[in-house]
Order: sequence, then C-alpha cells, then structure tokens
Amino acid sequence: MEETFADYILAEKDWVRKMEIVYYLEKKTKIFFDKSVILKTEMAKLFIETMHLDVDENVVITACLLCNCKKKDSFTDLDEIHNYAKKGAEYLATLGFSDRFCKICEEVNRYSGSEPREKESDILELVDQFGGMVSDRPERKGFSVEDALTLLEYRNLKGKDNRYLPQFKEFITQMQEVYV
Repeated sequence: MEETFADYILAEKDWVRKMEIVYYLEKKTKIFFDKSVILKTEMAKLFIETMHLDVDENVVITACLLCNCKKKDSFTDLDEIHNYAKKGAEYLATLGFSDRFCKICEEVNRYSGSEPREKESDILELVDQFGGMVSDRPERKGFSVEDALTLLEYRNLKGKDNRYLPQFKEFITQMQEVYV
C-alpha cells in the first residue's frame, strides 16, 4: 500500500517538523497557512500538556495545522465562512486522512452542525476562536486576553457545550501568571 500525505505527517512526531511540512504543502498547493496557524497550534500544544488532557496530542497538533486549510485571508461571502471547514475536511480526505480526522477538522467551527462533536474538536474550537480574537487583523487590533475570554464564553460559545472551556479559562489564567 502506498503511503499517503496523511500517513507521512501523522508519522512525524516533532511538531516543529510538522509545521515545516505544512509550510511546504502551502507553497505547493496554496492552502491557508500563516502565523495565526502557528500561534493556535502552539497554544493547543501548551493547553494539552499544561492541563494534562486525555487526547492524542499528535492528532490535535496535526488537525490544528490543517483544519483551516481552505480558509481565505478575507471572506467576501457568508457562505464561504460557513463552508470553509467542510471544504477543508473534504480536501483532507483526498490526502488520505481518516473520516474521524476529517470530522475533527470540520468541527473547528459549528457551521456544519456535526454531532456528536469529537473531544479534539472542542480543543480546536477554543484555540481557533481565542487565537483569532487576540491576534491583530487588518481591520482591527487584537482583543485583550480578558476581553477575548469574556467574548469566547459569553458570546461565541453561549449556549454551546464545549467540554474544555473551564480548563481553557484556567489554562489562560495560568499562562498570564507565568508570562506577565
């Protein structure tokens, strides 16, 4: 059986090397990969390790690097916003990723309505949204950590069940104490 891209990147255990692989994939295929992806991936890695989460870190790191592969730098159409994760999951399937891995990536946001959600998806959702809020964008400055946490909990995830939200809030608080 021939090795797929999925086999290749999942076999790589060094997360920095994984980033290099995705960097070169971006150059070849024009998938979405920028500094925000690196920030969110490092945040996911630290979150899993600091909070001792019972998930496959390799899968989460790989999914974090690739889940936004069909995202655009700027969206002009609401349908594009609602469909990029699903399109990304479909693309990842062509690279040999399992149905479960693709489902994890599709669930980075809740637009597809996929239920039940994978536990790894809840981690992607937290780091994707929080990382996006604290990052500067062309149209706005990044939110403060406190404002981003408040918006995450009381706006973005209001009425939603994200099993890791309490641990994520604790993690962010711990990181502020260490780095401030």
